[in-house]
Amino acid sequence: MRENIKVLFMGTPEFAKASLEKIYDSGFNIVGCYTNPDKPAGRGMKLKYSPVKEYAILKNIPVYQPFKVRNNSEVIEEIKNLNPDVIAVVAYGKILPKVILDIPKYGCVNVHSSLLPKYRGSAPMQWAIINGEEKTGVTTMLMDEGMDTGDILLKEEIDILDSDNLETIHDKLMIIGANLLVETIDGLVDRKIDRIKQTGDFSMAPMIHRDTTHIDFNKNAREIFNFVRGLSPYPGTYIKRDDGKIFKVFEIEYFEEEVEGVNGEVILVNKNNLLIKCNNGYIKIKTIQPENSKKMDIVAFLQGNKISLHDMFV
Repeated sequence: MRENIKVLFMGTPEFAKASLEKIYDSGFNIVGCYTNPDKPAGRGMKLKYSPVKEYAILKNIPVYQPFKVRNNSEVIEEIKNLNPDVIAVVAYGKILPKVILDIPKYGCVNVHSSLLPKYRGSAPMQWAIINGEEKTGVTTMLMDEGMDTGDILLKEEIDILDSDNLETIHDKLMIIGANLLVETIDGLVDRKIDRIKQTGDFSMAPMIHRDTTHIDFNKNAREIFNFVRGLSPYPGTYIKRDDGKIFKVFEIEYFEEEVEGVNGEVILVNKNNLLIKCNNGYIKIKTIQPENSKKMDIVAFLQGNKISLHDMFV
């Protein structure tokens, strides 16, 4: 019976909250939640709870927020005292040492938003879209000491559509991951699930930094299209005009047609359109955000911002 299975949950963002909600609604005995410490947010820089903490408080689940778990004897003793049958880890943001991995009798299960062994690391959804993958998905694995190197338990895949961006893929995989986590825990407890070693080629999905969000107009139109939607709506990509002005870009169309001009050059601008040349064609900006302003469609942007034919974005 699920109510007899003690689950310790570890997670932080909205993606993790969906999994916590699912295992709670499925009747498991959640003995505690580990989540990252509160962070200041907003103009007032008030401390903000993580989505996982907000839900845990709502359901009267004990919350733990250590700054570190490695070499932390207090955390190790806490977890031993909670005596979980399984630890479920979803986007927690911390590496668990072997001494913690060895505590639960059914092991530590991780929900990872890629089709392992592809895209190990912290930004798998982003890089799958940026790299033009046609499919992505969720893998549950039995954690080991490596970075997403544990034995695969279950997988579920979906198509990446041209209409998808990071937000839509996130929301799809969030629900799949929550359901797959429950199925995985059930399978481990009933011993009806196989462990599959990760073999063959693997790829990494490193953290996205600001210096990796700049649009390079020397790339092909399709590559720029994938890049923009892989980082939309957060953190967004940006273009930089040769006068130093920076604009965030969240949505574009792309056209693979040879046109005159230099890569990064504005080849058409009017009240409704802003077209910029790239390597094998051009892109059409649809949603943009000037510095110190709000996100807006291109028509509103062009009404209040001076962009001229032959302006250069570098």
